[in-house]
Amino acid sequence: MPIPERGRPWPDIAAEMETARARDLDWRHGRHGAYVWYASDELEHVLREAFGMFFVENGLGIRAFPSLARMEADVLESVADLLGGGPGTPGIFTSGGTESIFLAAYAMREWARATRPAIECPAILAPRSAHPALDKAAHYLGLRVRRIPVGPDYRADPAAIRAALDADTIGLYASAPAYSLGVIDPIEELAAVARDHGLWLHVDACVGGILGPFVRELGYPVPPFAFELDGVTSVSADLHKSGFAAKPASTLLFRSEAHREFARYTFDDWPSGTYTSLTFTGTRPGGAIAAAWAAFQFLGREGYRQLAAASMRARAAIESGLRARIPGLTIHGQPPLYAFAWAVPGVSMGRVAAAMAREGWVAGRTTAPDGIHVMATPIHEPFAAEYAETAARAVETARSAPATDTARATYT
Repeated sequence: MPIPERGRPWPDIAAEMETARARDLDWRHGRHGAYVWYASDELEHVLREAFGMFFVENGLGIRAFPSLARMEADVLESVADLLGGGPGTPGIFTSGGTESIFLAAYAMREWARATRPAIECPAILAPRSAHPALDKAAHYLGLRVRRIPVGPDYRADPAAIRAALDADTIGLYASAPAYSLGVIDPIEELAAVARDHGLWLHVDACVGGILGPFVRELGYPVPPFAFELDGVTSVSADLHKSGFAAKPASTLLFRSEAHREFARYTFDDWPSGTYTSLTFTGTRPGGAIAAAWAAFQFLGREGYRQLAAASMRARAAIESGLRARIPGLTIHGQPPLYAFAWAVPGVSMGRVAAAMAREGWVAGRTTAPDGIHVMATPIHEPFAAEYAETAARAVETARSAPATDTARATYT
């Protein structure tokens, strides 16, 4: 619709917007399998206030806003500490996991150009479970991604990846955890492959990077996946996922300052002198930086441990509820965190997801293997039994339908 000739009063605009959102996903009642990470009304208030305080400021002009520079540095140092780095571990504050992975691939490419200039068709080896953001980055950057079949546990197969290495390989990719099934790749073994062959290893910890270390602190068996492993070169970790910060906010950390410099773009053939940037985006919302900083300060380590505990309780409650109501249910692999995927052999999970959607639940799909993806967060805990009951009804509906299912999961 065109811009109105005359402006309208805010109450009228707000009322129309509120009406428009009436059919949106009911995430406040846990009816989502993705898209939303929510901790509490108290944290939401802090995030709104912090974002609003720096709503106008531009993260591109970090020198003009030293307050943002300080908060950004604090956040990156905190993430480095969580990921086994130290005060000198360099990082980049980005807009999300896709940008973080893009910049990791870009840095990997530039590093390879500097250290292996004879390579004409640089390739990254990744398990089939790798996030599509890697292939998206490769498409833009002129790289190749060779996806290697995963092992029977749905994790990356280090032996298969080692066997697939060739003269064009510049790096490896691993997940902690993989988005679809929630399994963590054997990163310690992949780090050894990277060390042995002088390769860049990027770990996509966008889902688990912030909260995963706190799950480990609670005694759950979460394996090391970041800079505590020699051979890991870069790690991406989303703040607006398991950091429960405001969107858009992610981080990309590097083993050394030299590695981070390969992510920098510099240009000076224009009227305004040298342009240099470590991010893909130009203008960056100052509010996202401020809100991430405020989230860390408001929650503290104790608060994140509580969120980790609630997320793991939610996962356990959903899983136990599903098992109690659905005979033969299986969990794909052995996911150690709050993300997992379930299925019922012989039942089309696409039809199950469709039946759940008719009751107002957005169920994420997996297609290889067939299943339904769950990203458990604290908001899911009080609705775990309702989820399991809805899922059980959906399974019975799917059992009575034809077995063939041509529907595929689509994420946009």
